[in-house]
Order: sequence, then C-alpha cells, then structure tokens
Amino acid sequence: MQDNTNAQYDEAIKGCKEIFIKKTVDYGTSWRVYRTISVVDQIYIKAKRIRTIQEKREQKIADDMKGEFRGIVNYAVIGLIQLDIDDDEVEDLSVDTVEKLYDEKISIAKKLMQNKNHDYGEAWRDMSSESFVDLILAKLLRIRKILSNDGNTIMSEGIDANYYDIINYGVFALILDHH
Repeated sequence: MQDNTNAQYDEAIKGCKEIFIKKTVDYGTSWRVYRTISVVDQIYIKAKRIRTIQEKREQKIADDMKGEFRGIVNYAVIGLIQLDIDDDEVEDLSVDTVEKLYDEKISIAKKLMQNKNHDYGEAWRDMSSESFVDLILAKLLRIRKILSNDGNTIMSEGIDANYYDIINYGVFALILDHH
C-alpha cells in the first residue's frame, strides 16, 4: 500500500507544483512580502471556504475544492520558505530557486508522511475531507497562538511542524478526492 501512497502523493504534489511554478513565472515571488500571519490567513480563507461549501452543500463560485486544497498545500510551502528566509529584503527569487525550495519542503513533508503512515497504518484513508479541513483549521489556530506567544512553545511543535501537517492533510484530501 505504501508504494501506492507514494505514487498518489507524488501525483497530487505534481498538480500543486505545476500551479506554483506557473504562478511564479506570472507573478514572480510577490508572496515574499507575506508575514507568517498573512500566510496563515490565506490558508484560513481557503479552508473556511471548503468548510462552508461542505456545510451548505452548494457553491456559487466555480472554483472547485480540489483547487482550494492545492492552494492550501502551496501556501503552506510558502509559509515554510518564508520561515527560512527571515529577512526584510523582499527580493525576487528565480524560478529555479523557487523550484528547489519547493522540492526541499515537499521532500521533508513526504518523509514525515511516510514515517507517520508507518506508525498509524494509513488511518487517513478512512477519514473524511471534512476532518482534513477541521485539522487544517486547528493547525492554523495553533500557529496563531504560537505567534501571539512571540513564536515560543513550551512543549509543542513549532510553526514549521504545523505547516508540514497542513501540507500532508491537503495532499490526503487531494488523493481521496481523486479516487
């Protein structure tokens, strides 16, 4: 099953990355101006929209939920990159640099997924996309709380760990939506 999961994970990420790189070509790295709270809010807006559509069972704007989950994954990657490049200079990163950074973050997220899958036996396959949205929203609330504590935690994982979980929840939702 793990081989199938790895292939499905890669396929889901391929769709996310394609959009990310095309937008980088179109817009450059304008997202470099985002502070952590802004990235959190961008993900929040997308997760909240999915939750509202799930609850109302209707939508008025054509953008599908799959596109929103891709956006969640991509904003979490942006969040991770921004944590690494902690300077006030909002320089434009090259497409090659962005692709390298993207692959780096996804590689870490995938390894985390593989380790957790080993321990949890792919329990996520039995979960609903509603649960993934709720988990993403909870992770965002955790990041907000960490930010309000000046980035400090006593015994909990940091902001980066929450972003990695958000990536994986988004990918799981994309995999389950696909089949």
